[in-house]
Amino acid sequence: MITDTTDETIRYTADIVLFAAGHVLLIERGWDPHAGCWALPGGHVDKGETSLDASVRELEEEAGIAIPAGDMRQVGAFDAVGRDARGRYVSVAYTATLPALVEPTAGDDATAARWWPLDALPDLAFDHAEIVAAAANR
Repeated sequence: MITDTTDETIRYTADIVLFAAGHVLLIERGWDPHAGCWALPGGHVDKGETSLDASVRELEEEAGIAIPAGDMRQVGAFDAVGRDARGRYVSVAYTATLPALVEPTAGDDATAARWWPLDALPDLAFDHAEIVAAAANR
């Protein structure tokens, strides 16, 4: 189905799937859409920034965990129409693995940050369950 996209604004974001000891790091969203729901750390790519740079920045801002860009691996681009209620969003997802769990500290628009066992994840916002699955299958 082709729709008229003449006035469509496409927004560019980055998401991060951080693994450690059979767990994945999630943040609780403080803002709509999906306020109060669990999601991957991530957000908008700022002017002059690559999606990789944004993933490193967003992880540190939202969870207080610093990972060098060289440790991140691209999972893929996620661009399904309707993946975000705010409009058209294209996200490039990255993954990294830590050798052990480290204590996250929620910040920015995250009201909480915690590790969840991969086999007991809550319902996730947006298409983040799909992104986690893609990263886990890498």
